[in-house]
Amino acid sequence: MAEGGGEQQMAGARSGTLDAFISYASPDAAVANAVVRTLELNRIKCWIAPRDVPAGAPYADGIIRAINGSKAIVLVLSEHAVSSPHVAKEVERASSKRRPIVVLRTDTTPLTPTLEYFLSESQWIEAGAGGVDAASARLVEAVQRLIAHPTSAKPDHDADSVNLVAAVSASPPANQQRKLLLAAVIAVVAVVFIYFIIDKSRPTKHPPATVAGSAQTPDSGVGPAKTIGEESATAPPPHSIAVLPFVNMSGDPKQEYFSDGLSEELLNSLVAIPDLQVAARTSSFTFKGTNVDVADIARKLHVGAVLEGSVRKDGNQVRITAQLINAATGFHLWSHTYDRDLKNVLTLQAEIATAVTMALKATLLADAAAIIEIGGTQNPAAFDAYLRGKTLERKGFNRENALAKMALFEEAIRLDPKFAKALVGAALEQVGYANNYSNGPEIRSWFKRARENAEKAISLAPELGEAHVAMGMTWERGYLDLARAQTEYERALALSPNDTNVLMRYGRFLATIGRTEEGLAKIRRAIAMDQLNPRGYALLSFALSDAQRYREAIDANNRALHLDFDSSDLKNARGLNYLMLGELQSARESCETKKRDWQGWLCLAILYDRLHRRADAEIERAAMQAEFGEGAAYQMAEIYAQWGEIPKALDWLETAYRLPDAGVIGVKLDPLVDPLRKEPRFREIERKLNFPN
Repeated sequence: MAEGGGEQQMAGARSGTLDAFISYASPDAAVANAVVRTLELNRIKCWIAPRDVPAGAPYADGIIRAINGSKAIVLVLSEHAVSSPHVAKEVERASSKRRPIVVLRTDTTPLTPTLEYFLSESQWIEAGAGGVDAASARLVEAVQRLIAHPTSAKPDHDADSVNLVAAVSASPPANQQRKLLLAAVIAVVAVVFIYFIIDKSRPTKHPPATVAGSAQTPDSGVGPAKTIGEESATAPPPHSIAVLPFVNMSGDPKQEYFSDGLSEELLNSLVAIPDLQVAARTSSFTFKGTNVDVADIARKLHVGAVLEGSVRKDGNQVRITAQLINAATGFHLWSHTYDRDLKNVLTLQAEIATAVTMALKATLLADAAAIIEIGGTQNPAAFDAYLRGKTLERKGFNRENALAKMALFEEAIRLDPKFAKALVGAALEQVGYANNYSNGPEIRSWFKRARENAEKAISLAPELGEAHVAMGMTWERGYLDLARAQTEYERALALSPNDTNVLMRYGRFLATIGRTEEGLAKIRRAIAMDQLNPRGYALLSFALSDAQRYREAIDANNRALHLDFDSSDLKNARGLNYLMLGELQSARESCETKKRDWQGWLCLAILYDRLHRRADAEIERAAMQAEFGEGAAYQMAEIYAQWGEIPKALDWLETAYRLPDAGVIGVKLDPLVDPLRKEPRFREIERKLNFPN
């Protein structure tokens, strides 16, 4: 809001279409009124408070109507404006309405994060030592150009009219330091969605790290990986969209989890609408903190529109500014600002999803709002705990992280026992913890808890696809009941056909049980919607390896490594494929990583034996057993089978079935256990597993 008084010397436009809205802080009233005089002498209709607020009319109503009705905004930027919450609100409102802003800068006071974000594409004019009079000609020219060509006007970057970057660089050293620090915070690229519960039949232990953004070529003598996210020569689907992570405007970096989490929940809301094709979260969030143009992002993700915005959280109140951009033209299809209580966050997600769908002219199901709200909560504290857990989900998979995530999801459940999505989060974490960090009877205890949470989630929200995924994973990994697992995965896919996690999980399951082509098709469909996610290529490589298509599997490994060059997990997985081809030197280069995981130990235990280095092989096997205990039972069976120690291999295989170690479901296709296939004890385990057709 433009504060304070000001001389009422010029007759402003009180009705009709306005040319310029003048935003200023009350101590700058003299400067603001001088700006109005200059502009109106040049036939530019201005609106300024309090001059143009009708007597008795609400101040706020007048401000909003004036901004909405103006073609451009002129901001008198000074130390007073920087500290004024009313000016910040006016700038944010103007930005949400896509009104171009001309900044008349009168001093070099550092900007707040809010102003820096909303003024990043504005035209800047420095008043300098000569004051407003010296800058008046440039100011008039800039405003006239904007009101004449409101959609095509771009900021000038000549010596007299500078953008935000130039203005910052002209600031004193202390200001530069502050800006650099702020830029460092904002530019931290989001750790890409690492979380997935690990396939024990390759993969079985820790999932590949999925820190995106590396464009380096994988090592170990392998040729360059194919470029990921290259621009497509074909037009994107007509109803395709990417949701970029909304900007945290709370002024507190610790609130980043909330803006990221809310962006992801909104993305998931859009995924629930079958007529939309939504780029998956991992790929969209790869661009967080970057300066990549929206059109370039859309080309890389092969979508026709991009949704972006900002989130400001204050206690249980939240303001969301969202805008939908046509990637081909750069025009805004729709924008809106929402002020809500967090207890209405589910309704808010449905509102935004409905507006976006209408703007894209896609078909919205009659019950879309009900579908979007499935499994959610109206409890702000429960929602907050859930978002914190989801944020940790994206920061890796290790023992401490898994326990912390479970604690947050369980806190959300305590606050709202009917919060189905939190129950799903807890169940998935418990499956992962049982698979990777449990031994002996403790394994069954974790799977029992996972089953209880998944069953409760389904009872509360039977139409929630992710609840059926959690149930499917529990049956598959915790109880080795593959028929029930398949039923749950099929139900999940029917409910959430565009969910890449459902597609990847079910596709991996199908490949494991021998339905290779069906599984590969689903994984590849997920990759098409999530092209920048290493996880998809990692799962593709495992499925191809199961089918003994090792060259193709290595290509998929390299694609994953192109996105996550430093992942020892991915290098170890590639090494196993080289091992199966008999290319021992390449296998060694890939598996001798600084960080060992189950795949690295497995690879080297077999590789060193083939190189007649049995003592070294035994060291690797013993290290894996020391790390995982009985939790590595299936991998122990693989090693002993390859060493030719058949009785020991069968003993470990039976232990894997008894625990259970989910790796045992790999016996149907796994070539590493081929030496055991004729053994009656092996055949009995295969029979008990009762693989579905």
